[in-house]
Parts: sequence; structure tokens; C-alpha cells
Amino acid sequence: MSNSRRVLLPTAAGLAGSFLLTGLYFGLVSWAEGPQHALEFLKQDRWIVLPIVLGFGIQMALYVILKLRLFVPVSSIGPSGLMTGASGATSTIAMAACCAHHITDVLPILGLTAAATFLAEYRIAFMLVGLGTTVVGIVVMLIILFKERRKAIQI
Repeated sequence: MSNSRRVLLPTAAGLAGSFLLTGLYFGLVSWAEGPQHALEFLKQDRWIVLPIVLGFGIQMALYVILKLRLFVPVSSIGPSGLMTGASGATSTIAMAACCAHHITDVLPILGLTAAATFLAEYRIAFMLVGLGTTVVGIVVMLIILFKERRKAIQI
């Protein structure tokens, strides 16, 4: 595999993951309250949203590096797929929690008022958990990469 492709694939995956998570956040708030409110919310919560989005992008890039064995001959990718899925799901729930109380204004017939109120009340906690799982996922993948690199150098 060419060197440019080894760099472009994880970069593209990281950017795609970041943009999709940002799009989800912006889309949910826009749908519930409108694009202007979504921009205001994004500006207000940027201190936590930006690290979650960037962390998820980094995690996606590392996952592609591991999965495609781009830099080291990785024998096992360990729990990296599960970690990426778990942190992605947690980050998505955290992003949705930011605007869940607005969604109940739009969909009261589904009976989700209590759940949305709970999510809205603890949205920062959910966002911190999302960020935490992302950081743990990044650390796990880096450990796998460094361990496999050490093995490859010894051979």
C-alpha cells in the first residue's frame, strides 16, 4: 500500500466520523428548534462538544489504521472495534441528550417526556461519559499499536 494511501485512509475516516457526529448533533437540534438555535447551542456547548467530536475522529482514524494494518502488521485488533462502537454510541446519546427536551416538544405522543427530561437534566454527565469512553478507546488502540510495533521490531 502506498504511503499516501496509508495516511489518506485514516485521515478520511477520522474526518468522516467527526463530520457525521457533528451533523447528528446539528441535525437533531435543528430539527427540534431550528438551525439558528443549533448554532447557539453548538457555541454554548463547544467546550465539551468539540473534544467529543475530535476524539471520535481520532478514534475512527486509529481504528482504520488497526483494521487495515496500515503501519504495523497487527496480529489482533483486540477490543478496538467494540470500543469504537461503544464510544460512538455513547457520544451519540450524549449529543442527543443535549436537545432531548426539545424533541419532546415535537413528539409528546410517544410518551418519552420522562426519559427526555432525565437526559436533558444529566446531559453534561452523559457528554463527559461520552468523552471518557472516547479517551479510553483511543488509549486502548494506542496500546495495541505500540505493543504490535514492539513485536514487529523484535522480529
